[in-house]
Amino acid sequence: MKGNHLTAAAIVGQDGTVWAQSSYFPSFDNGEITAIVEELDQPGRIDILIGGKQYTLIEGIDNEVIRGERGSGGVTIKRTREALVIGIYEEPVTHDMCNALVETLGDYIANTLGM
Repeated sequence: MKGNHLTAAAIVGQDGTVWAQSSYFPSFDNGEITAIVEELDQPGRIDILIGGKQYTLIEGIDNEVIRGERGSGGVTIKRTREALVIGIYEEPVTHDMCNALVETLGDYIANTLGM
C-alpha cells in the first residue's frame, strides 16, 4: 500500500485466534504466535517470524511491546491482557508511525475494553 498506512495489521488472541485482520496480513501458524508470547515473557530471541518472514528484534519494552525490522520495514507488537496487536509496515511509513498506531490501539483495548 502507498501512503501513510500500515502494510498489514491484526489483533490476535494470545492463543493464536484471529480477532481481526487486514486483507494483507500474512498467514501465520500458532507456533509463530507462541514464540512471540514467549519472547514477551522471557526476552532473548534474536528474531521472530510472522507469516514465515523473519524480523530482527531491535527492542522490547516491559514485556508488553516488541519491535522488529526487515529491510526497509518492520513490525510492532503490543500485548494486552488477552491479545496481541500486530502492525507491519514498509516505507514510507516509519517505525515511529507504526509504533504509535499499534501501541495506541493496544492501550485502548487494554484500558477501555479491559482485554
